[in-house]
Amino acid sequence: MAETLRCPECGADLAADAPEGLCPECLLRQGLCRGTGGPLTTGPAAAETGSGTPGGAGPTAHFTASSRFVPPEPRELARHFPQLEILELLGSGGMGAVYQARQPALDRLVALKILPPGVAHDPSFAERFTREARVLARLSHQHIVNVHDFGWAGDLYYFIMEFVDGMNLRQLIAAGRLEPSAALAIVPQICEALQYAHDEGIMHRDIKPENILIDKKGRVKIVDFGLAKLLRRAALAGE
Repeated sequence: MAETLRCPECGADLAADAPEGLCPECLLRQGLCRGTGGPLTTGPAAAETGSGTPGGAGPTAHFTASSRFVPPEPRELARHFPQLEILELLGSGGMGAVYQARQPALDRLVALKILPPGVAHDPSFAERFTREARVLARLSHQHIVNVHDFGWAGDLYYFIMEFVDGMNLRQLIAAGRLEPSAALAIVPQICEALQYAHDEGIMHRDIKPENILIDKKGRVKIVDFGLAKLLRRAALAGE
């Protein structure tokens, strides 16, 4: 009689061909971080925002191309964002951290993205950030995550963005929930969004499954346009 395979993380029964030797739930928890340099905190619309080795935490952490900050707890952010209710951390990586938040004044959920605190060490970053953020805020397309607001609070540069209730493409693939017909439907939406951005003179520069969000109705939303270029310059300035 063949031995029953079990997930080493939770003990659940496994199929013989289970990827990474883990059940789908544990795969999601780990974020299937092949090629991303570290684990991903999963959740609705959680986008892995980069890679790197663990680095300093807190608002004075120095940011370099290889650093990775520890994202603040939601309660730590509350004093910086009195206009928001910070609900939970959705995901983090080398390009920042994303939180689910609520705007009480508008009674809507939003995504709050904070950039690595060390970018503030680059004296020219504020000007570049404002210029790039204004360009991104003008992007208006059904398959691109909308930027509602941006700015800085203390040492934290941030974007307040459309909240996408769903999963990123990496998570869908890991969970085995992406049917061929669904995959074929995703591709034209990605191409349409990228073409629109290119027509507006904007390149993404970091297209990968983690930056492609799929909502519960199967609609694509691309996130993090322009951030790779912006943060790469900040990293080079801080070296």
